[in-house]
Amino acid sequence: MSFRTLRLWVVGACLLLSSCSSDQRPKRPVLGTAWVGPISVRIRQEISPKSPVTATLAHGDKVDVLEQRRTFARIRTADGHEGWTEVKQLMTKEQMDELRAFTERAAALPSQGAAVSYEPANMHTAPDRNSPSFFQFREGIRVEVLAHKLAPRLPRASTPTQRLLPSKPKPERKKSPGDDSDGRQRLRPPTAPAPGLPANWRELSKTGENEAAATAPKPPPEEPPVPMEDWTLVRAKDGTAGWVLSRMLVMAIPDEVAQYSEGHRITAYFAMAEVRDDDRVKYDWLWTTLSQTDVPYDFDSFRYFVWNPRHHRYETGYIQRNVIGYYPVKVTPGAQPEFSMILRDDDGKLYRNDFVLQGYRVRRANKEPWTPPADIAVTRQAQGPAQAEPPVDRPGLIERMRDRIRRWLK
Repeated sequence: MSFRTLRLWVVGACLLLSSCSSDQRPKRPVLGTAWVGPISVRIRQEISPKSPVTATLAHGDKVDVLEQRRTFARIRTADGHEGWTEVKQLMTKEQMDELRAFTERAAALPSQGAAVSYEPANMHTAPDRNSPSFFQFREGIRVEVLAHKLAPRLPRASTPTQRLLPSKPKPERKKSPGDDSDGRQRLRPPTAPAPGLPANWRELSKTGENEAAATAPKPPPEEPPVPMEDWTLVRAKDGTAGWVLSRMLVMAIPDEVAQYSEGHRITAYFAMAEVRDDDRVKYDWLWTTLSQTDVPYDFDSFRYFVWNPRHHRYETGYIQRNVIGYYPVKVTPGAQPEFSMILRDDDGKLYRNDFVLQGYRVRRANKEPWTPPADIAVTRQAQGPAQAEPPVDRPGLIERMRDRIRRWLK
């Protein structure tokens, strides 16, 4: 045998031994399926946050669930990378289907005006900080306002961890061949009855004159109020819909109209009739405003502005304050614009009020009962308190100074 042939035999034997000694561990079995919820998620080699990152996933990526340990899950990506992430970053099939149906319903809702954010804002799947944030739009990007909801601000610890995998059944306890505990239980003598109360137990229980006060049930301690947050349902240009904190948004109405808001938050606005003023084109505007925060309704005042070409300024054609109003506001712009408002009347019921512009005056044309449809925009309206009172006007500066002087003199 030549030296060249011997060398080939040695190299082949080494390759064979290395392939046999290599780690051919079987893959972990797939126990479930999940989808990535947030915009991006990093999975790590171990549960520790200092562990190296094995892969970065995006919203909607499908992964295989291999194991779940309390609030963490071991997953495998489509290209075979495995790692750990928090369970709250993953969504089940039911949650993904609900999110798709939610987007379809939001696509049919009428816009209540455009809004912008002066910093990057996150969209959530629900009006809750603990829900997945699956989309983020940059500052200055316009989104359409669709609905509003007042939701409690829940701490992170109050959100239960969902189960991505079915719970394992508890193993049945097997009896040993010599275990006769059931037989010994049957042969045990019956338990003696407890001794009865003495005949004078009422006299023995008396503690004095304050007996009634001591034995009276104490009222349960009052729980602290849950902090509430305002959320707004918005729709991006590509049709993506989600919930954003209302304080992150500002309605994009022109400044020449927004300056009349008197410090109130504009919640909806619409361009109505077109007006010619020499070589300029102006519009009449309709808006709704809210003077308070953390309330279950959408606006407490609405106002119609008309452009006066003679004086070259905006004037109030109609205004109504101290109302309880809800989305959606529907408008029909044009030469004779019309709009309708959903308002709660003194009897606690909801009514749709139709208004029409005639010349420079707005008048109510119709009023009829209104039942909220079963969609995401108005489901919380039926849950709102029917006994909510209209906002009270704040006293003026002079009146507040008088009250302060009276209190000081006392």
